[in-house]
Amino acid sequence: MTTRWIRLKIARAAKLTAGLVTGLGLACQAGLAQEVPELKVGLMATLSGPAAVYGEQIRDGFMLAVKQSNGALGGLPTNVIVVDDKLDPDYAVEQVTKLVEENGIDVLVGVNFSKIMLAVHDPVVRSKTLFIGTHSAPAPIAGRNCSRYFFSTASQDDQVHETMGRYASLKGYQKVVTVAPDYEAARDSVAAFRRHFKGQIARELFPKLGQTDFSEEFREIEAIEPDAIYAFMPGGMGVELVRQFHTSGLKGIVPFLSARTINAVTLPYMAETAEGLMSASQWAPNLDNPANKRFVREFGREYKYQPSVYAAEGYDAAKLIHFALELTGGVKDQEALISAISAAPFESVRGDFRFNSNQFPIQDFYVVEGVRRTSRIYEMEATARVFDDVGDAYSGSCRM
Repeated sequence: MTTRWIRLKIARAAKLTAGLVTGLGLACQAGLAQEVPELKVGLMATLSGPAAVYGEQIRDGFMLAVKQSNGALGGLPTNVIVVDDKLDPDYAVEQVTKLVEENGIDVLVGVNFSKIMLAVHDPVVRSKTLFIGTHSAPAPIAGRNCSRYFFSTASQDDQVHETMGRYASLKGYQKVVTVAPDYEAARDSVAAFRRHFKGQIARELFPKLGQTDFSEEFREIEAIEPDAIYAFMPGGMGVELVRQFHTSGLKGIVPFLSARTINAVTLPYMAETAEGLMSASQWAPNLDNPANKRFVREFGREYKYQPSVYAAEGYDAAKLIHFALELTGGVKDQEALISAISAAPFESVRGDFRFNSNQFPIQDFYVVEGVRRTSRIYEMEATARVFDDVGDAYSGSCRM
């Protein structure tokens, strides 16, 4: 046996061993890759039509937090399946059914209108799929229809209206005219305002849904001579109401109070006509806490527009999931995950935040007003805290 032949055998054996080791290494890596679970999130919001601007804010706020976690909420590679509910309850139910049954999502996030929330809430929680609500929060799901599978990073719908009712009383206003569109949720908003307003409602005005000429309403208000106006007028109707209030001769004479009328979404369209007008919110960009400062700064840098409360609620939802998963290490043990979420183990952009017994927030509420930052930029600024660490009126009806 020659030395050359021995060396050749050794070289061949070494090459075979190296190949086996490499193959085993790749197999182990593949096995490890399969062991890392993927987090599947369904994100539902209204993303078409005139109302799309609200859903886009929810989506962008949520996705900013996903990006901040390098695409892995709680360390799990995160697949966010974004669905447009088209503001159609029947279509929304079809889509959540698909998300749960076909896509196998671990959690559903979103919904920004009450008629969609009331349609999809029960099918989702009956399937025992975790659901994090990000804006719409009607009374039934906070009270008698509450579910251990549903958490909300949004305030219950009545609370911003209650905030303005309390503020009007604190200001000593005795006679108020309310203005809201003629549909059930809007009438509920006026009822919520009355819950904390100690004075007299001189007149309740309910213009037709979609109305854009409010000259008759302002003539009535001028004749009544109230101490203040309270308006719930979302979207384009609110933009026109504020513009016409600005030119009515009442601005500067009759205080204009509102909720979900003037916000970061509508303010760019209202501009100077909304300066100094008051609204109510659980969040504002000037809240002084580290989480909020980072959120506002990085949201503007990422999307080139100013965040609203819708974006803040979406962002908080993602942060809630992220830190709950860090506690549990995954989604397999749903009971552990529910317990972790209940603890609200994150720093909210709102500052103080914890869950009530119905899994809706206990938090602060503020008067906010439209302010001019530059010649072209307007934003909402919190000017007074009205409620400190308050829960909603329906938690006592929740029996989990």
